[in-house]
Amino acid sequence: MDPSVTSGLYRDITDLAHQSPSWVRHFVEIGTEAVIVILGVLFLAAWWRTRSGDSRAMARAVVGPLATAVAYVCSELAKSAIQEERPCRAVSGAAASLATCPPVGDWSFPSNHSTIAAASAVALAIAWRTIAFLTLPLALFAAFSRVFVGVHYPHDVAAGLLLGGLVATLVVLTLTRPARVLIETMRTSRTGVVVWCAGPGPRVPQVTVGRGSGPGHDADHRAAGWAGSGAAEDSGVLGRQSERPDSRL
Repeated sequence: MDPSVTSGLYRDITDLAHQSPSWVRHFVEIGTEAVIVILGVLFLAAWWRTRSGDSRAMARAVVGPLATAVAYVCSELAKSAIQEERPCRAVSGAAASLATCPPVGDWSFPSNHSTIAAASAVALAIAWRTIAFLTLPLALFAAFSRVFVGVHYPHDVAAGLLLGGLVATLVVLTLTRPARVLIETMRTSRTGVVVWCAGPGPRVPQVTVGRGSGPGHDADHRAAGWAGSGAAEDSGVLGRQSERPDSRL
């Protein structure tokens, strides 16, 4: 995309940043990096909570960081190919960036932060649906913050969000099955560290068949009943025969 298309919006957002209270500027400056750390902690929490769950749930949790790494690599490749200059150097008349402008050669399009944040947010939402309300807004905040502090164009962060979300979805859906097989194999290992990493899996209820119970006993009981009733019938027949007078007498 031509940077001039969104350079006007970039000026508006950076002007808003300088007009904002100092605590807002500090909050966004810290938040632009803190979001990545928070999402990383959530990946650890997702892995931990699925250690006692089924292998499919854990597979999705552990594939998420890999999906994020793949998205980051794709972003870096795109940066090297496109080589778009940072707006904090290229846009004339814009307010000074709040964050230090990256050095020449650290290209702008797409935004790595936005790519990583979106990939992490989507991967976490797939593995842990109930926290999607937290991870997706965090990704949007991370993307906006990169424009707010003056180091990216709006189209940089929009492309990063799309790239990260798309790559994460494809990687998680593709690798969940092989990761599930690997986790099931790890859970049968005799190596303590391997089993600890994979987790014990869900508890399987133990079914105890006591004496005098169970399908085998029921079948035996029915057979005994049938044998008993047959014996009783035979006994009755013999009894009736013994009561008849002998015709030969």
